[in-house]
Amino acid sequence: MDTLLAISRAIDRLSTAIGRTVMWLILVAVVISTVNAIIRKAFDVSSNMWLEMQWQLFGCVFMLASGYTLLANEHIRIDIVNSRFPKALRNWIELVGHGLFLLPFTILMMVDGWPFFWRSYLGNEQSFNAGGLPQWPAKLLVPVGFFLLFLQGISEIIKRVAVMRGRIPDPHERHDEVPEGSLGQEII
Repeated sequence: MDTLLAISRAIDRLSTAIGRTVMWLILVAVVISTVNAIIRKAFDVSSNMWLEMQWQLFGCVFMLASGYTLLANEHIRIDIVNSRFPKALRNWIELVGHGLFLLPFTILMMVDGWPFFWRSYLGNEQSFNAGGLPQWPAKLLVPVGFFLLFLQGISEIIKRVAVMRGRIPDPHERHDEVPEGSLGQEII
């Protein structure tokens, strides 16, 4: 178990480093959007390249930070229902959900996403818009992003098993959580 926890920590460090790095691309996208709007309004000049760069940067952040989002426990789930269950049941739901749904889905997306990217790369697929960007870098984000999410899913499974065995404290334990058995309201 110690070896698996070391692997989990390494994956968590990778997800954190990537997540904290790519979040700066949001600022880059905002600056590009602002400058593009000012130039377009002030000088009546525009380029599809700048518009496409904005959505490619957003796609980059969305895909590459998905593992970090899972690590930070900020992914979407139905907390209003989940918080009502006993901790042991919530642990099993996490374990089964990651093992039966998350990991197979990420594998499917990597397997289907690679040929999607590769065809685009081999054909040097370009945007249909005048002055647009190549499309293959954005398509590469699909298999790479899902690979990073797959790795983080493995890390989360390792940690969940360790939590269930009492080896580590729950990394997602919230101190403001509604006590087990309580019917109090949780703010979402």
